[in-house]
Amino acid sequence: MIPAEFDYVAPRSLDEAVKLLAATDGAKVLGGGMSLIPALKFRLAAAPLLVDLARIEGLDQIAVNGGRIRIGGRATHAAVMSHPALAKTHIFAETGEVLADPQVRNRGTLGGSLVHADPAADWPAVFIALGGEATLVSAKGTRTVGADDFFQSLMTSAVQEGEILTELSFPMSGAKTGTAYSKLRQPASGFAIVGVAACVRAERTGVIDDARLGVTGVNSVPFRARSLEDRLRGKAVSGPALRAFCAEIAEAEPLEDLHASAEYRRHLLGVYAARTLERAIQRAQQA
Repeated sequence: MIPAEFDYVAPRSLDEAVKLLAATDGAKVLGGGMSLIPALKFRLAAAPLLVDLARIEGLDQIAVNGGRIRIGGRATHAAVMSHPALAKTHIFAETGEVLADPQVRNRGTLGGSLVHADPAADWPAVFIALGGEATLVSAKGTRTVGADDFFQSLMTSAVQEGEILTELSFPMSGAKTGTAYSKLRQPASGFAIVGVAACVRAERTGVIDDARLGVTGVNSVPFRARSLEDRLRGKAVSGPALRAFCAEIAEAEPLEDLHASAEYRRHLLGVYAARTLERAIQRAQQA
């Protein structure tokens, strides 16, 4: 468990960081290090240079302005789950509370989790359900990638070599909107065997006017359950009827491993989708 040799630098500005990345082929960005450092130690990854973002001011900021929630790429899980500006968007605290362990929550970053794109990580489902956008900065300029285009294949995000995820942006939850996250946790790792995030708008009593659902832990890539969203839109469903709606999600192509068979994962997806939606609908009606 000794990594290959690498150089290390901690720039004090974003401009310096992107120049270092551009000048060194294969250089990697170090955020919280909760995914990258273990990968280096097991030699599943290698880099001639690590560019540590810890000393760059502003990358850990959390704010609400312009009708959007803005979270810096280096904001830790603990900071996101406890920030008062995010308290009314329940999904942030709810996800943070079931993520990994206190050490990871206080060191790991939301941006790092998304870039790493683990198919069983929690934040990807939330990012999809909330319709988030990621701001990526490199020596070539700045670009924005939406949640629906962010996760591309197994452990691969839209972030290209030389780019830094500087900010995540989410639309503010409007009136009669509720959010929730539920997962079946793998006891040893804390990753999701199945995880479902939901954002529901229910302006009319008992009726789902709109919904977005993000799923993690099921396929090789976190995904949006569009087929279920379409079936729910405009419907008044709860209890057994809601569970029946969630029993089949067309986008699911469940993985099979020592923790769960594909068939069991598919069943769990329906169960957790219904649980999450019930809580999100209840919150929407109380908003």
